[in-house]
Amino acid sequence: MSPAERIAYLRHAFPEQGLFRDKEWVLSPEAFALDHDTVDLIESLGPALRAFQRCCNQLYFDSLEKPEIAWVARLLDQGKPERVIALNRYKQWRDDLPRVLRPDLVLTEDGVCISELDSLPGGIGLTGWLNETYAAMGQAVIGGAHGMIDGFAAAFPHEDVLISRESGDYQPEMEWLINRLNARTGGLPRSVMNSWNLTPTELIGSSIYRFFELFDLANVELADEMLKMAQEAEISFTPPLKAFLEEKLWLALFWSPQLQDFWSRELSTEHRDLLKRCIPQGWVMDPTPIPPFAVYPGLNIQSWEEAKRNGSKQRELALKISGFSEVGWGSRSVSIGHDLSQEQWAAALDKALANFPTGPYIMQRFHRGKVVQHPAWDEGIQGSTMMKSRVRLCPYYFLPKDSEETQLSGILATVCPADKKILHGMRDAMMLPCIGSGSRGQ
Repeated sequence: MSPAERIAYLRHAFPEQGLFRDKEWVLSPEAFALDHDTVDLIESLGPALRAFQRCCNQLYFDSLEKPEIAWVARLLDQGKPERVIALNRYKQWRDDLPRVLRPDLVLTEDGVCISELDSLPGGIGLTGWLNETYAAMGQAVIGGAHGMIDGFAAAFPHEDVLISRESGDYQPEMEWLINRLNARTGGLPRSVMNSWNLTPTELIGSSIYRFFELFDLANVELADEMLKMAQEAEISFTPPLKAFLEEKLWLALFWSPQLQDFWSRELSTEHRDLLKRCIPQGWVMDPTPIPPFAVYPGLNIQSWEEAKRNGSKQRELALKISGFSEVGWGSRSVSIGHDLSQEQWAAALDKALANFPTGPYIMQRFHRGKVVQHPAWDEGIQGSTMMKSRVRLCPYYFLPKDSEETQLSGILATVCPADKKILHGMRDAMMLPCIGSGSRGQ
C-alpha cells in the first residue's frame, strides 16, 4: 500500500461505535519501528517487572510483621481510608497479583526509562485495534494482529468487565475488546457492566475485571455490597483489591538504602541490574528533617530547602503524586523542575511536602527522551512529513492464568512533538503500534 492508501484504510477501519471517544491524534502511515536491542530490552523487562511486583507484595506484608521495616506499610497506607487499608491486608487475596502490567517507558538514547508502572491500564482495546489494523496493512506489529486479544483472553479467561463512571472514557475500547472475544467460537460470552445498572444478586458468582480505581470507591455504586461479596468469596476481582500495589512510591523505594539488602536477596542479579538500568533514581518527598550529618543519596543535599535553590541543571527532576488520587494519572500532577522558574519549582516542592500526610509525592531523575523522526500525515499536502518527536512506549505484559510466564502482547507508542517535556496522549501526537526494525510492510 502507498502512504495515502494506508491513511484511507485507517479512516475506513475506525469503528462506528466510538472506540476512540473524545480522542484525537495525528495519523501516520507507518507503525513505529524499534531497533532489535530495544525490543530485546522490553521483552526482558516483562519478567523483571513481574518479579519486582511480587517482591513489592512480599515486602508490604513483611513490613506488617517486622518492626524494623514497619515504616514501609505505614508509608504505603498513608492517607488511605481504613476500609482500603483493610482490603490491602485481606488474607483471601494476600498472594494475588495483577495479571496485566503496563510500564510507561520513555525512549532514551541508551534504552528506556520507567516513569510509571500501571496494573490497571487503559489502552488495551486501543492497542488491540491498532495492532489489528496496521497488521492488515502488511506491517509486522509486535505481538501480532491478535496479540492483545489473545493476551487478555489467556490472563482473564472468564472475567466480565466492570467500569465505573470515573473510568467511563475507556468503556468503548473495552466493549470493542469484549466483542472481539465474544466473536470467537468456544468461549463463554462476556459483558461490559456498569455498577449503576446492576443489583447485587446479578453479581453473585461473577469473576470481574475491575476497571475502577480504589481511590474512587466512594463514587462507585454498589461498592460496599461488592466488597462484602468479595470478602465472602461470592464474587472475585482482578486486579486484586490492593491499593498499595498501585503506588509510584515503589519506584522510589527500589532505591532506598534501607531496602537494598531486601532487593538484593529477593531479586535475581539479572532482574535487579535490569531494573537499576531502567528505573530512574527516586526519593520520597517526606518533610521529616534528616540528621545534620546526613544527605539525601544522589542529591547531596541535607534538606528540601536546599533543593528549592537549585539551578536549572540541578533541577532536572520530576515531581509526581504517588497514586491514590484523582490527579494520580494522565500526568496531571507532574512538575518538571528545569521547565519551571526557581519560584515555581519551590512552590511545587512546598505543595508536595504539604501533601505528604494524605498523598505522598515522589521525586525522580528526569531522563530526556531521544529525538527521533517519524512520518506524520499532513492533510494539507496529502502526504507525509517527518515530525521531530520524542516517544513514550507502553508495552502490555499479560500473565496467563495459572502461569508465571509473562507474555508481551503489544506495544503502544505515543509519538509526541519533540518540544513536549511530558509525553502523553494529545491531539498533536501520533498513537501507533510498534514493529521491529526492518519489519515494515510493502
